[in-house]
Amino acid sequence: MIIPVNVHSSQFPEQVGRELAESLRTREINHKFHYESRRQAQQWLELHRRYSPSRNDLESRAGYEQAFIKIATLATSPAVHVIGLGCGAGLKDFMLLQQLRKRGKMLVYSACDASLPLVLTARQRALTLLDERHVHDLVADFVTADDLQRIFITQTTGNSTRIINFLGMIPNFEPAQILPRLASLIRAQDILVFSANLAPGDDYRAGVEKVLPQYDNAETRAWLMSLLIDLGFDAKDGRLRFEIEENANETGLIRVVARFDLKRDRVIHLDEEKFTFREGDSLRVFYSYRHTPDTVRAWLGKEGIDVLEQTVSCEGQEGLFICRRKAAETAS
Repeated sequence: MIIPVNVHSSQFPEQVGRELAESLRTREINHKFHYESRRQAQQWLELHRRYSPSRNDLESRAGYEQAFIKIATLATSPAVHVIGLGCGAGLKDFMLLQQLRKRGKMLVYSACDASLPLVLTARQRALTLLDERHVHDLVADFVTADDLQRIFITQTTGNSTRIINFLGMIPNFEPAQILPRLASLIRAQDILVFSANLAPGDDYRAGVEKVLPQYDNAETRAWLMSLLIDLGFDAKDGRLRFEIEENANETGLIRVVARFDLKRDRVIHLDEEKFTFREGDSLRVFYSYRHTPDTVRAWLGKEGIDVLEQTVSCEGQEGLFICRRKAAETAS
């Protein structure tokens, strides 16, 4: 079977090559490079299955199901277009599609992610519920693709309610960079479904310390090292170290950061360019912001987005927020 897949220019080899070189040049890895290959995607899926609250906590899964039931009631039009922005494997998108189908909605689904293996996984999952004419795929970098609005509009039929799922994405982006991009896609009547990893409890720092084992473990280390080894590093070149950073980039937020500290020199060749790493250098491989419900509301509010309802589950570790544009925004 041959399946045509839509690949945006933001994921063309030349662009991807430039961004990978920039990652090595700045010593800060772009997160999308951890999901590119089939092996990386599979490692991440296994990691997600083991540590994600929504996969392992019945309360968390029930919270998503109840939220999706609520969202289905908010979508009053006969047709609904669900956009999985950073769809991953599309499991939660599929849960929402099921609830909408139960209410007799005519459905269109768009799976969008920078990872080809994950887009294909989400696509195949959706096809167990929808006709292939109503399932769209797009391999694109949400940060650099500046015409996604136009693309999604061409995929929307008639006066459909549009639901944008932005699930599990915010931890791996700078909020000041990603949230304006997200807000630019949300139209007056759209529903935004937004999730964030939270720091449980009343003590922000202590909450992040509590969830640190979800990152600092053998499975995450193997997943993160996959990219470094593919680039030409050896596991013995250094040590992968996890730490907690407060007020990262003056955001007022706390994040978990993974760094690869070099114990010996290593030269990495990428196309025609050479990158020299010295003993003592540090390469930031990964970071994940942990929020609180208040920080989520504050950051979304800056972009003119109102939280209509929120669900916090798994002992305060995961938050799901149903959002729309502020009333003042809808008049513009």
